[in-house]
Amino acid sequence: MKNTEPARRRFFARTLAAAGALALAGCERLSKSDWFPQILGAGEKASSFALHLVAGRKAMAQEFTPADLSPSFRSNGTADPDSDAYRALAAGEFADYRLEIGGLVEHPASLSLADLKSLPSRTQITRHDCVEGWSAIGKWKGAKLAAILEAAQLKPAARFVVFYCADPMAGDGTDLYYESIDLDDAFHPQTILAYELNDAPLPVKNGAPLRLRVERQLGYKHAKYVMRLEVVDSFANIAGGKGGYWEDQGYQWFAGI
Repeated sequence: MKNTEPARRRFFARTLAAAGALALAGCERLSKSDWFPQILGAGEKASSFALHLVAGRKAMAQEFTPADLSPSFRSNGTADPDSDAYRALAAGEFADYRLEIGGLVEHPASLSLADLKSLPSRTQITRHDCVEGWSAIGKWKGAKLAAILEAAQLKPAARFVVFYCADPMAGDGTDLYYESIDLDDAFHPQTILAYELNDAPLPVKNGAPLRLRVERQLGYKHAKYVMRLEVVDSFANIAGGKGGYWEDQGYQWFAGI
C-alpha cells in the first residue's frame, strides 16, 4: 500500500502556508481574524480523520537526509524571551537550568541539561511547517519525552502533558507561553525535547536550551524555551482552558499533518 502521509503533510502545510502568506503580521494577526481559525478547524477535523483512517496516531513523520537540510533554520515566534530570569540562564550558558516535572506523576523531578543528555536520546532530520507560510528541514537531537515520563511514572488519571515556557506573553510576565499534547504524541518515538540543532547546541532564537519536537504537528505546537512539564487530566484550570497559548486565541488544539 502506498504511503500517503508525506503527500498529505505537503498538501495541508501548503494550504496553511497560502493562508499565512496573506497575513504578513504572522500568528497573532491570523488568530484575531474571523476566517483563519475556521480554516484551522476544518484542517484539524480532516487531518485527525485522515491520520486515524490511513496511518493511525503511531505513524512516523517523514525523515530526510543530511543533503536535504535547509541552509538556515529561521526562528518562529519569539527569538529572545523578554525575561530577566531567562537572560541570566542564557548568560551562564544554561549551567543553572533545570527542567521541572510535576503534576500527575509519582516522582516529581528537577533535571539539569546534563541529566537530560544522559537519558535515551533520538536524532532525526525532519521538516518544520509553520502556519506563517514557511518550512525548513533541520537535524534535531534530544531526550525522548517517553523516557522522561517513564522515569516520572504517570498516575492513572494522566491524559495530557503541558509545557510551560520562559517566554512571557503579558507585560507583567505572569502569562507564560504554554502548549500541550496528549499521551499518544508524548510517547511517540519521534517526540523529543531537543537540545541540539544541526549538531550544535540549540540556539536561543530556536528555543534554547530545550524545545519540544512533536514531528507530526504544525510548528506552533513545538514549544520553545521549555522550563516545566506538568502532567494533567484536563485543561479546566489552565489559562484559557484550550490547551495552549495560541489555542486560547482560536487556533485548533490538534494540529496534526
